[in-house]
Amino acid sequence: MSGQWKVAVDRDRCIGSGLCAGTAPDYFALIDKKSTPLHDLVDPDEAVSDAADCCPVEAILITDPTTNTTIAPA
Repeated sequence: MSGQWKVAVDRDRCIGSGLCAGTAPDYFALIDKKSTPLHDLVDPDEAVSDAADCCPVEAILITDPTTNTTIAPA
């Protein structure tokens, strides 16, 4: 696994629940009522994977950018 994770949000799928921003405010914000990652690459952090796991529509995808292996949602 690489040293960082890639964070992506499917804004078409996002329903703007805000769980991601509440779970990991250093990594996600609601912009125009949709989740937006604050950084494309982040250091591994449980808060980021928790946000992806908590998303009610699985709009957040966390991957290893080197291997494209899915880290979250589980």
